[in-house]
Amino acid sequence: MNTAPHEQVNKGFLNSSILARLPSHIDVPTYDRSQLKAGIVHIGVGGFHRSHQAAYLNELLKSPGSEQWGICGVGLLDCNRDLRDILVKQDYLYSLVVRHPNGTIDNKIIGSMIDFIFAPEDKQKVIDKLAHSDTKIVSLSITEGGYHIHPETGEFDFDNDDVRHDIQNPNDPRTAFAYIIAALKKRMVSGLGAFTVQSCDNIQHNGAITRKMITALAERLDPSLSQWIEENVSFPNAMVDRITPVTSKLDIAYVENTFQVIDQWPITCESFSQWVIEDDFCCGRPNWDLVGAQFVSDVTPFEKMKIRLLNAGHSVLGLLGSIYGYETIDETVSDVCFAQYLRAFMDLEVTPLLDDLDGIDLDGYKDTLIERFANPNIKDSLVRICSESSAKLPKFLLSSIFENIDKGRDSSLAILVIAAWCFYSDKALNQAQLAITIQDEMAVELAAYAQKTAEDKLSFLRNRHLFGNLVENSEFTLNYTKAIDSLYSPSSDIREIMNRVLSEKHRIVAEEVS
Repeated sequence: MNTAPHEQVNKGFLNSSILARLPSHIDVPTYDRSQLKAGIVHIGVGGFHRSHQAAYLNELLKSPGSEQWGICGVGLLDCNRDLRDILVKQDYLYSLVVRHPNGTIDNKIIGSMIDFIFAPEDKQKVIDKLAHSDTKIVSLSITEGGYHIHPETGEFDFDNDDVRHDIQNPNDPRTAFAYIIAALKKRMVSGLGAFTVQSCDNIQHNGAITRKMITALAERLDPSLSQWIEENVSFPNAMVDRITPVTSKLDIAYVENTFQVIDQWPITCESFSQWVIEDDFCCGRPNWDLVGAQFVSDVTPFEKMKIRLLNAGHSVLGLLGSIYGYETIDETVSDVCFAQYLRAFMDLEVTPLLDDLDGIDLDGYKDTLIERFANPNIKDSLVRICSESSAKLPKFLLSSIFENIDKGRDSSLAILVIAAWCFYSDKALNQAQLAITIQDEMAVELAAYAQKTAEDKLSFLRNRHLFGNLVENSEFTLNYTKAIDSLYSPSSDIREIMNRVLSEKHRIVAEEVS
């Protein structure tokens, strides 16, 4: 994030020396940061990591006995340069503004990060840090696209340009997995033993997927290393949850006024936080359960619930709301039409697919989701929600569609969202003919397929990389074509279309019951 310099007389930049001068209502680290060791190296220090894993550790470090669990962040991309510069200037401290739905705000300074390595300037330094004996866990929040999963096959995508580079140049890695493999090889050769690789991304079976992708790449690079990884490295599955919008200028101004300090990259998040972790760590772990996390033997039902309801729900609101002209999640779900559509999607097309979860009231969970989405103090932009939809929707939304098809169930509510994605990718305009900002690695490819819709209504679905064989399913394509006709009609109104689809859905459900 590029931020203009502040011209201030009394306020200094956030750093260790200023902590004692902060207002008393600011929750600051009470532990000695100079005594921390970086037992965790985290790749992908985005807003979510700083509101979630790092925040849990910040609370844990307040109690003696966890000093070995400090964090060293790693930025793999050139775009991480500004973050590195800011964190170094701030002694790796940052502000966390936790906003409750009722307007209450918790103001914190997070101190669990103690170092940050910028890979483009020194790749070997990253590998050495990962391979260091202090490193017990290598954690990841690299977004869905960083796992290089081929959406059609579910296997590792060896056709990716960065992956091809890593295979040809194993000592000059680009992808997170190539760095991890290089470090594990160094530890294997030295006899040091393995570390745990912990995914913190919104991917169902994220640990198992991480294992599958890393061992596939390692097999291509060094089969003996791949076998060693299979036998020694732990990859715990986990479900993570905390809504964390992109930092805005208003957030920076709030911190400056409230904290009386200048933080160039504070983080704002909701008050709700959840972390369910499979208890499978080969080299020790923090006692995150003492600060609110939950260790379980099987994360699967929790993952499925969250991904199919919360993450898919975000995409439902994001795509439909963007076309209507809304800008944030809370604005969209505050519209009764959108709220009713979302709740029907969750109740009728997702809930029947979920497993029983001991101690979880699904209706209560869905009520809480609506309340969280409607939090007026969390201005989560639809641009962020819809970003990288090509990586998100196959896991969040299409997975439910395919499962409903297998069970012979209707998916018309979700199908309208897929049709809306086509319209969104094609026109990049809302109903008021104002431009929509699209952020997606596949934006050009998506637009190319979508822009042929006028001559071929199923054109968007012919991208088998994303949709597999959906274009061959007659019931799906019938509903999809109806949705496309409605969206592309000159007089189309997304709210009217949603109400019509919702009414038809209730008719179908009533017939199934009778």
